[in-house]
Amino acid sequence: MESFNIAERFLDRSDGSRTALITRAGRIDYRRLRALAARTGNALRALGVRRGDRVLIAADDGAESVATWYGTQRIGAITAEVYTYLRAKDYRYFADYVRPRVVVTGPSALEQLRAAGVPGLVVTGVPAEELRPGERHLDTLVAEQPDELDPVPVAAGDVALWKFTTGSTGAPRACVLPARSPHLSFEWYARGVLGIGPDDVVLPVPKLFFGYARDLTALFPFGAGAAGVVFPERTTPDTIFDLIAEHRPTILVNVPTMMSAMLAHPRAADADLSCLRLCTSAGEQLPADLHRRWLDTFGVEVVDGIGSSEAYHVYVSNRPGRARPGTLGQVVPGYQARVVDEDGAEVPDGQVGRLEITGEAVALEYWQRPEKTAETFVAEHTVRSGDLVTRDADGFFHYRGRADDLLKVGGAWVAPAEIENCLLEHPAVAACAVVGHRLRGLTRPHAYVVRSAEVEAAELKAFVRARLAAQKYPRKITFVGALPQTASGKIDRRALEVAS
Repeated sequence: MESFNIAERFLDRSDGSRTALITRAGRIDYRRLRALAARTGNALRALGVRRGDRVLIAADDGAESVATWYGTQRIGAITAEVYTYLRAKDYRYFADYVRPRVVVTGPSALEQLRAAGVPGLVVTGVPAEELRPGERHLDTLVAEQPDELDPVPVAAGDVALWKFTTGSTGAPRACVLPARSPHLSFEWYARGVLGIGPDDVVLPVPKLFFGYARDLTALFPFGAGAAGVVFPERTTPDTIFDLIAEHRPTILVNVPTMMSAMLAHPRAADADLSCLRLCTSAGEQLPADLHRRWLDTFGVEVVDGIGSSEAYHVYVSNRPGRARPGTLGQVVPGYQARVVDEDGAEVPDGQVGRLEITGEAVALEYWQRPEKTAETFVAEHTVRSGDLVTRDADGFFHYRGRADDLLKVGGAWVAPAEIENCLLEHPAVAACAVVGHRLRGLTRPHAYVVRSAEVEAAELKAFVRARLAAQKYPRKITFVGALPQTASGKIDRRALEVAS
């Protein structure tokens, strides 16, 4: 049996003297990180974790959390990561759903996990004397373990990790992924599209619980002997500008919401981002106007794409040196992409349909969600997404919204993304989101707008009416200081729907 142990592939093959992680406490080379991961894997075994068990990680980004992830992988257990700033009820949901052997946490999530009554807490980054009865101190356990640990052989199709959906359209679901998925995605996307090499230093905007950021920071770089920057605190424009100035990364893993915030920040005019060879964007639509403003301000190429937990990572992407603003790019080699109607029949280029992706990196199922699994994973290695797209004659995909976001207005389906893109063309609109608003029993578009300059609602309504069909202009516009975000940095449309 060929071994697909993720820890062996991504930690063991690099020169031990090269830097693997850049942390607030300093640089950590591969030799040291391998030893820490081995000791952590031994500590997890001492806690009763065995092959196939699940380890839920809600720990602050840093060397310890990365070592916990790799230590879990090394012993053949299954990693599942969640955000460190959730509420108690959210942690209770994840604990009940995952049923992990242990929960590894740190300072940011500890009190909320305690409030949720989650058992089996294993704590890092907190003094041992502050722990409560029943809690275990990971740092003490790790210090007592040997730094040698043979990787458990794992077959290509064996379950190795769970990635959660973002929860933007319902309760998060676990995508059950085989060991081959990260190996394939590294070859197809990280190496094949981005060209990640040993001299790259990757800085993420999202936290590592988000698979998009984890893989691009603490997995894909390791496959090339490169380095990732990790930091425990919440991400702000100031933090990103500071880390770029201090560590001079070559790749910035970004999301459109933060790109907009960085552009609006007072430091944007003087920030030196010349160290970056590219900025990736994913997680939500990157409007063409935002893409152009980024290029005009920072001069850093943006490689926009789309991916999902269901297909492991990015499967459609622009290419460095030939990105087209306003598009998602072309299919990543290794995947196949079709645009299909509700019956699964392929539609002609230029026609809106669901994006369907096929590739061996695709998840096996949603954990304990058989109906949703059957609806989404429609054939072997195939996921039919809820993303609406068109494909042009050159094979570039254009995002048209989410099927579950569509609004029925005046008897016709309206995609909020189309209205949002139109509003963003107005010079006074910095950001916006459109949701449905019930008015006398009918659904009407409601736009939440963040202004960059003074403008009246009537002007924005007229601006949209002059450019789109009559039913598509927003009947209601609410000006806000900022749009609510999910933990992964996407616009929280459910929160806006509730407010509307």
